[in-house]
Amino acid sequence: MKLFELTVGLRYTRAKRRNHFISFISLISMAGIALGVAALIVVLSVMNGFQKEMRERILGVASHVQIFSTGTALADWPKVAGEARRNPEVIGSAPYVSGQGMLANDDLVQGTLIRGILPEQERQVADIDQHMVAGRMSDLKAHEFGIVLGQELAQALHLKVGDRVVLITPQGQVTPAGLLPRLKQFRVVGLFHVGMFEYDSGLALIHMSDAQTLLRLGTSVTGVRLKLRDMMQAPLVARQLAGTLTSDAWLSDWTQEHANLFRAVALEKTMMFIILLLIVAVAAFNIVSTLVMVVTDKQADIAILRTLGASPGSILVIFMIQGALIGVIGMGIGVAIGVVTALNIRVIVPFIEKVLGIHFLSPQIYFISELPSDLQRGDVLTIAVTALVLTLLATLYPSWRAARVQPAEALRYE
Repeated sequence: MKLFELTVGLRYTRAKRRNHFISFISLISMAGIALGVAALIVVLSVMNGFQKEMRERILGVASHVQIFSTGTALADWPKVAGEARRNPEVIGSAPYVSGQGMLANDDLVQGTLIRGILPEQERQVADIDQHMVAGRMSDLKAHEFGIVLGQELAQALHLKVGDRVVLITPQGQVTPAGLLPRLKQFRVVGLFHVGMFEYDSGLALIHMSDAQTLLRLGTSVTGVRLKLRDMMQAPLVARQLAGTLTSDAWLSDWTQEHANLFRAVALEKTMMFIILLLIVAVAAFNIVSTLVMVVTDKQADIAILRTLGASPGSILVIFMIQGALIGVIGMGIGVAIGVVTALNIRVIVPFIEKVLGIHFLSPQIYFISELPSDLQRGDVLTIAVTALVLTLLATLYPSWRAARVQPAEALRYE
């Protein structure tokens, strides 16, 4: 691109008195691109924030990788845990016992997932103890039959710390009257609230030795839970462990266990990107009408330039520069507004809520009561490049028409 083409292209972006309407349309196109780019950045940042928040809350209770027996129980779990810890990505391991049960308090009954844990090792793979609202995880002691409940589950059963609750398990015992379920009374020693209804309303923690006694597992466990240095490496680490473990066991990672949830979030993010991209596309293709009017208005100028020796390619570049400048300025303004808004969303949204007197995400309804934001450089770059590409595509046809103007035809009636 020559200096001549750049100079003329920039000159044409400044409207004279007689064509303010063209300049107005250019400003509208610029504003539309800026609005679309800013909206895309903010929306994708908020969706990334929700995805990150959900992942952290889920993995605060679940584990990155689980190793469990191909049969009913894992007998050599200390050996399995030791072999898993040899992988440099594994930074924590803890055995667990899992089973289904029912909790009963007077005439109130709730189904629940029973998880037997070793409190001192559970801290290595989960952070439930950081979400305790009453009691402590360390209050779970062997053979004392204490139980830690999710806050929603405790409220449904009208329980508080210190109360007694009956745990009913399907592993029954044979009596002359038939097969009867096993019942054991537990004392509530703690309550937790992780912000995920699935766990707050359906998970009960007891000491692993009590779970082994209740479920008749002896010294065996259901499996071993692992925490990794980088949770995103979970599928790779699971495949590596499958080839190094000497015991016969199955492995699963968090991306498999919660695949549907995260696929739904990823699909929603993709669809929102496509829908909001239409705003940018509409604004970008407004440039077509702007440049078509400019080309019509500048017929004589184009003819004179061609007469003075300008090639059709130079005319093409001149008008592409004019359209591209609209896109670059709009994209730049949009990126600036979007990035600033995404980085300050936790300040902006409370201010709007205070002014309007409303709460967008009520904590009584939503488990995430504040709009999270996770601005990712890759998203910003993708949006900026896409906006520029759409802008350049929009300049091709009008610029091509300008390059085809014949000097004799354009100057015939001048």
